Amino acid sequence: MNYRPYLDFATNLAYKAGRITLGYYQTGIRPEFKPDDTPVTAADRAVEEYIRGQIERVYPGHAILGEEFGSSDKQNMFRWIIDPIDGTKTFMRGVPLYAVLIGLEVEGDVKVGAVNFPALDEMLCAADGEGCWWNGRRAHVSGVDSLEKSFLCYTNIRNMYKHDRGEAWERLNRSVFASRGWSDAYGYLLAATGRVEVMLDPIMSIWDCGPFPPIFREAGGYFGSWDGRSGHTYSEALACNSAVLDEVLAVIRGE
Repeated sequence: MNYRPYLDFATNLAYKAGRITLGYYQTGIRPEFKPDDTPVTAADRAVEEYIRGQIERVYPGHAILGEEFGSSDKQNMFRWIIDPIDGTKTFMRGVPLYAVLIGLEVEGDVKVGAVNFPALDEMLCAADGEGCWWNGRRAHVSGVDSLEKSFLCYTNIRNMYKHDRGEAWERLNRSVFASRGWSDAYGYLLAATGRVEVMLDPIMSIWDCGPFPPIFREAGGYFGSWDGRSGHTYSEALACNSAVLDEVLAVIRGE
């Protein structure tokens, strides 16, 4: 299948949606809180409404799953996965590391992904067979081949212990050259573009993962679970370059 038209559409849509976020960014926007105590803002809702509207206009038969408005009632081999603002806590504090995430599943596998960082003017996108692209140039994971030389990123250390990953986290943290809290989608951007080697989260919703499987496949890396299963449906995420994957998995297992 030729995924190029879907890649162009997703990239353009992520860019335009990102422009909408900038109208709210650093304006003192106040969040509401969902039942799970995560924040949501008027910007999250406005951006998702825009993205869904554009998908429904261009691909009216496709299914849609978004963080703020849930699943559409359509059944289709194509499903778009949307996180209108990944890193809402970051966004509402005026920190520029938030992103718009758009992924396209085809029969359950993500084949197209676009990630826009509007406040940083960075776009990361990929589709199977089309390469991974970072602001118009090819993106690749790093060639660092050992954990002792690697940078490790994470989102929230408390969640490591909350989700029974504390010991694995401590082993990984002891094994690397340096660890930094460059978090949420930004950590995955850094890993896909070779600026860090490992990014991990012990808890991830499907819309947080949506674009990343094709991005890391095409960039030469790995995205999936903490036990080595590639994909976006495991409620957790580990991304790294291929050269350190086996070592990362061994350290997680405690070997």
